[in-house]
Amino acid sequence: MSNSTILRPKAVVCLSGGMDSTVCAALAARDYDAYAVHFSYGQRTEARELRSARAVAELLGFRQFLPLKMDLFRQIGGSALTDASIAIPDAATEEDTSQRSGDDVPVTYVPFRNAHFLSAAVSWAEVLGARTIMIGAVEQDSSGYPDCRPAYYDAFNQLIRQGTKAGDIRIETPLIQLRKREIVALGVELKAPLHVSWSCYSGEETACGVCESCALRLRAFREAGTADPIPYAVH
Repeated sequence: MSNSTILRPKAVVCLSGGMDSTVCAALAARDYDAYAVHFSYGQRTEARELRSARAVAELLGFRQFLPLKMDLFRQIGGSALTDASIAIPDAATEEDTSQRSGDDVPVTYVPFRNAHFLSAAVSWAEVLGARTIMIGAVEQDSSGYPDCRPAYYDAFNQLIRQGTKAGDIRIETPLIQLRKREIVALGVELKAPLHVSWSCYSGEETACGVCESCALRLRAFREAGTADPIPYAVH
């Protein structure tokens, strides 16, 4: 049997279109027949993220791209990403970021967001016959989100074992222990389409360059010794 006809296992990838999820998607495309699920949930850059995620999936040859729209986060509010009355803060300095406690949860945290995303991904995985779900969660060098910690995914995997017909679906977080600069280096090695990814919390045509997400991304590219290929208003 030729390599081209060998059936590969399936994986569902939670694909936001951001830097981390793009590198995670490249890993999935390398090892699996990959299916992307993307969530529009009322975030400020909803249209831009959808465009990026779709482009990443197309460039990596994903089998299917499933865009899902959720309105509950916009209605619930409580996050600067979904509530226009809460301002998106500029990033802390590198010194402030390095001193920040893991208990300091920023206003850009969307309450229990990843649980909703993962639940939908698990449902789709059951239908597809996929046994792997991949998400580009990062604990270190991240913005302090509680749903980016290894213990969170361990607990969710236990929930999947107890609450699904398949029982053996597992969430994989291949980037969770990596530094942002290591993720950039891995993306370059994998030839991940970082040029179509999008990380900014507020800009849709030009990244603002001053929000926490932009700052982390810019620093990661700088420390990795490579240029960030997306446009910034402030660099």
